[in-house]
Amino acid sequence: MLPITLRPNGARAVIVGGGAVAARKAESLVAAGFPVFVVAPQIDARLRTLLAQSGGGCAQRAYVSGDLQDAALVIAATNDGELNARIVADARALRVLASDATNVEEGDFTMAATTRIGDLTISVDSRSNAPAFAARVAREVGAALGPQYGEALRTLARMRAYVKEAFPARQRAPILRSLAERPVEELASMPETTLVCASRRSELATIQSRSVAALLAERGIATSILGITTHGDRDREHAIDQLGGVNVFVKELESALRARRADYAVHSCKDLAGSLPADMRIAAIGRRDDPRDAFCSARYASFESLPSGAVVGTSSPRRRALLAALRPDLRYENLRGNVDTRLRKLDGGAYDAIVLAMAGLNRLGLRCAHVVPFEVERVVPAAGQGALAIETRAQDDDLAEMLRAAVNDAPSELCVECERAALRELRAGCSAPLGIHAYLTEATMVVEGAFATPGGTLHRSRLERSVSTPEEARALGIELGGRLK
Repeated sequence: MLPITLRPNGARAVIVGGGAVAARKAESLVAAGFPVFVVAPQIDARLRTLLAQSGGGCAQRAYVSGDLQDAALVIAATNDGELNARIVADARALRVLASDATNVEEGDFTMAATTRIGDLTISVDSRSNAPAFAARVAREVGAALGPQYGEALRTLARMRAYVKEAFPARQRAPILRSLAERPVEELASMPETTLVCASRRSELATIQSRSVAALLAERGIATSILGITTHGDRDREHAIDQLGGVNVFVKELESALRARRADYAVHSCKDLAGSLPADMRIAAIGRRDDPRDAFCSARYASFESLPSGAVVGTSSPRRRALLAALRPDLRYENLRGNVDTRLRKLDGGAYDAIVLAMAGLNRLGLRCAHVVPFEVERVVPAAGQGALAIETRAQDDDLAEMLRAAVNDAPSELCVECERAALRELRAGCSAPLGIHAYLTEATMVVEGAFATPGGTLHRSRLERSVSTPEEARALGIELGGRLK
């Protein structure tokens, strides 16, 4: 037996019979939205009232086979077993589903006992062995669950419509499964609100912002994304350190927060300066992706295999300084643009190799012929590289708490706290020739630092301490920054 749910879609249900059984069947069909037509020589007053109230129809006469035309399903509910069998046979000849109320084994379907809590329908099937007991069980289950289950279903229906519109197909099922497992009381009380996320317009930034929106959707919070073009996005000719000031990928997003055009902003954490404006805060740090830089080439298998004089493209002063320390015999030239743009320039032969962040390649699902990550000890990543920072207005405590609960990853946050503390200690911006990377091994934090002076001297330091709190992580970062000064 296969339980299924049928939608009426305007098609009518026909009941042949006018007694108490027919009335019970008609009540269930009307509740499900079926227009009901009854045929019987005698029709119960209760059944007549139901038909009048629901807009159904009836014919007080004997059954004829033409009564089944255009029916979606048929119920034979007379006291005559032979007549019921003929009705079922007529229905099957018309390819119409039929049920025999006197002999359930002969029909195509049975009708389970149901109870409804809002849009939630609970069905109990006893295989027709004890219909009255099935009805009792359905009533008791409905009473035990209570009205909050109907409210929870309304929340899930609303979020399902949002998720289908906002996310690609491969992301939808995991979001909806996770949401459905939230406590019923929480689902029932979720407000119908939509947050606005400020995001850069690039494909990578949109993917990153959507990943945060997905985590919020798992908690019943909808998000619309406000795409913003930043100063760093508009000027793709100059190196980042030549654009003037810091936060070249951040300022416009913060302006949207101040103007309340957005509720939160999603940044690549490495784009943030060590200190935020006084009216802004980091509410959460997302789970970190691969933080390493990656050698990318269409022709050469590794950084070491590049011939002397080969051209390496990078827009980052940090990468240029650290790579030049490893291979001063190579030419390092400016390279700007989105990740896919940079890869196209590589394929076009403008560069022998380029250096990109592994996190960006992973999130975009992009590769080229040769991709080899640099170990963090050789090419130290930028502070916060691979992690996402969720920024809000400083006074929005409730919103920050909500974002933190949905998005924050504690181990990633500890490491980023250490790295950003070192950044502040050195008073360096996101475009400084500075690499700081912290990672955890059980309760021990290791932090690597590399800083290139304007004269080209490269200073390195490495510290290892027992760290379990943000305060300890920041203290370690400050100590590293002091050593690199």
